[in-house]
Amino acid sequence: MGIFTRFSDIVNSNINAILDKAEDPEKIVRLMIQEMEDTLVEVRSAAARSIADKKDLNRKLESLDRELKDWDDKAELAIRKDREDLAKAALIEKSRVAQAAEALKRDYMAVDDGLAKLNDDIHRLEAKLEDAKARQKALLARHKTANSRLAARKKIHDYKIDDAMVRFEQYTRRIDDVEGRIEAYDLGLPKDLNHEFASLEAEESVQEELAELKRRVRGNQSTAEAE
Repeated sequence: MGIFTRFSDIVNSNINAILDKAEDPEKIVRLMIQEMEDTLVEVRSAAARSIADKKDLNRKLESLDRELKDWDDKAELAIRKDREDLAKAALIEKSRVAQAAEALKRDYMAVDDGLAKLNDDIHRLEAKLEDAKARQKALLARHKTANSRLAARKKIHDYKIDDAMVRFEQYTRRIDDVEGRIEAYDLGLPKDLNHEFASLEAEESVQEELAELKRRVRGNQSTAEAE
């Protein structure tokens, strides 16, 4: 999967806009960096070839300059020796070499201009690459912070649930105790009329206490769930 299709896409890219549209910004930044680094290698390779071409052209121009001077010296010698024919031939060769030198100079200037552009491209690409790497570090830092916060919140949440369950068990046991007290009133006692009424009165009191305890349990349970 590629983010860019050509060099101009990279140097003219708006990294913020790309990341805003991305479903996985961290993955997109990694791809950006990989593509930028690959492109930077290609641009540097092109620059290296241009530098080599420039040096080769420079050597050829120096050789042609020496040949120009040599033909000029020969033409002058021929004139001193009254050999106008040789002087003319030397000047013709000098003109040929001069034309070749002019063509090489044009090639040299074209390579030099291209190299200057490549140098500018490298600087712009390096700036984009540094920007992308900074975004990557920031995204990784945010991801790490978010994971730490999530783990902390989960731990707190689990602790609250455990605490609520313990409290609920405690209240359930208290309810069991109250119900046991109700049933204990009937153990080993005669079933006469007075006892029946006494049991009813005691049961009513216990039932009120039981109802109050259940309301407290439900209230505490609702509070724990809300947290």
